[in-house]
Amino acid sequence: MPENASASAHAEHSLAHLREVGEHNAAGLRDAAARLLDCIRSDGLIYTAGAGHSLAGVMETFYRAGGLAAVRPLYHPDLLPLHGAVPSTRTERRTGLAELVITEAGFRGGTDALVVFSNSGVNPYPVELAMSARSAGSPVVAVTSPAASAEAPKRAGTTLAEQATIVLDTMVPGGDASYPPHAPVTAPLSSLTNVHVWNLLLVELHDAARAAGVDLPVWRSSNTVGGDEANAANLAHYGKRVPGLQ
Repeated sequence: MPENASASAHAEHSLAHLREVGEHNAAGLRDAAARLLDCIRSDGLIYTAGAGHSLAGVMETFYRAGGLAAVRPLYHPDLLPLHGAVPSTRTERRTGLAELVITEAGFRGGTDALVVFSNSGVNPYPVELAMSARSAGSPVVAVTSPAASAEAPKRAGTTLAEQATIVLDTMVPGGDASYPPHAPVTAPLSSLTNVHVWNLLLVELHDAARAAGVDLPVWRSSNTVGGDEANAANLAHYGKRVPGLQ
């Protein structure tokens, strides 16, 4: 067997998965981009949320070169495994936490939008976030895997996919692992796919905004000439509403 043949084969498998996700979600991505563009036109905020390793997707949405400035991440320290691995699992299963987090963040129903990353989408935290935003009259975009939901215990009685306005299907199998292909135990796919889906959504949003004559509020890299100056207007506009920017 050639050196690194397994790694090369897995890389090809992952790329094929990402291509399939993009093709499968083409219509959903256009729909989601239209909803987010409506939010930006109304000077709303796009709230992004997740728990555990889905917080990697949330990190990708916030204060990122090439990313949207109109993003407010929802965060509770007990949801991050780095602050306690087992407690973070217990926290996302805690009923009522979502309502507390979204209320304290000042979510404005009808004006703001919500994007939730969750591979299985069965725990109370992501599900109740979606329910709260929908009941307030806002669109909810779920980046999740209905296939993983089908294999997981429904701890909230329903799933994120069932409560969302738009589902962007990551097509990640239950358990998240992807290698070896026939009996996977390692190489999780969800974080990689979450970032890919978010970037596809940014692409659709960029094109929709350009067609509508809307200037998107995006970040420039602060490590480029003029980057800090270019970001100043976004910081001034969103800084008071997004505590993480202060």
